[in-house]
Amino acid sequence: MDRQNRTEIIDPINKSGREEHQTVSSLVSQKFHQGETMEQERVGGHQLGLCVLCGLPAAGKTRIAQALSSSLRKCKGWSCILLSYDDLIPLEAFSETEISHWRSYRHELLLYLEHFLQALIKGRHYVPPSNRTETMWKSFSSCLIEQGLISAGTEDSAFCQYLIDFIPLRPIYFILDDNFYYRSMRYEVYQLARQYSLGFCQLFLDSQVEVCLERNSQRKEPLPEETIFAMAQKLECPNPKKYTWEQNSLILKSAEFSFEDNLQVFNLLSSALENPVKSMEENAEEKEMDRAICASNVLHQADQALRRTISETMQKAKAKGLTPSEMKILSEELNKQKVEFLEKIKQKTNKENQFYVENSPFNITSVFSQETDDIVKKYLNKH
Repeated sequence: MDRQNRTEIIDPINKSGREEHQTVSSLVSQKFHQGETMEQERVGGHQLGLCVLCGLPAAGKTRIAQALSSSLRKCKGWSCILLSYDDLIPLEAFSETEISHWRSYRHELLLYLEHFLQALIKGRHYVPPSNRTETMWKSFSSCLIEQGLISAGTEDSAFCQYLIDFIPLRPIYFILDDNFYYRSMRYEVYQLARQYSLGFCQLFLDSQVEVCLERNSQRKEPLPEETIFAMAQKLECPNPKKYTWEQNSLILKSAEFSFEDNLQVFNLLSSALENPVKSMEENAEEKEMDRAICASNVLHQADQALRRTISETMQKAKAKGLTPSEMKILSEELNKQKVEFLEKIKQKTNKENQFYVENSPFNITSVFSQETDDIVKKYLNKH
């Protein structure tokens, strides 16, 4: 089977299978059309779902997402919005040596999605968020415009109010296309669904590493092979038996996708819409995931604050006339101190300390500055 037929899973029309595909599409359309009226009435016209599409790079996720979106429109009449992280997140984010910058873009993208969901649910015009960064915001808003979900009300980007264009009784699915190799990454999307009582499901492409490497080599801008190998080692597959919030998950063998898989995907998406996540539904397992993500966010914010402090300190040191060799040694000492300081924060696992750190970036930099004063003075006193 060639590469195209291996990955074109949702709408696999070819010369030999056209008739069979049309039959399956008809069955799917007929089956789900029967429950359409009930679905529309239950949520007052707003039936929304989030579908996380995850797997290794070059597993075929984007092709599947595009085919799935097209098929849902044809068979179900649903609106499908494809959010491809590779297209929305700036390229420079993936070239950073530190993961925190890339992670900031991911969080920013989810904030934009939440901001839009708030406007959609409340029936308001879509106003750009005040704390946006223009590059990411332009990519996100252009994505919604190109897919017909919003249209610009004015030409003034600073004060633009977007009009939300949709058929009121038509379900809307947001398909998030990314690697999502850590469970915590997917759980953040689940949290969003839980907060607004949305449908939530996961499609995981279980593709062999060798297949991904072959496809990756054919890309215009292939990823380093070691990146794919490293991600394969870290990859956390959905585990509904252990994590109940992952119960709406389907693991697909992308190289062996069949028409039965096609129906399974439709069943999964429909079931997720019919059974949205309840905002009050939280157990010990989910609380632990929330706590872990909270702690991770605390460390991320602290890391960002300390980076800024070190950068400012280095600029002042340079202005004082430190030599290049002194600057290098000072940078190494400050970064070593930063690592030790972050480890101290990590050890503070009680809720009071987490709240204090998370909400007081000024205190973080203040305490860190006190710890590094002696290091800086050692060099500045020489000049």
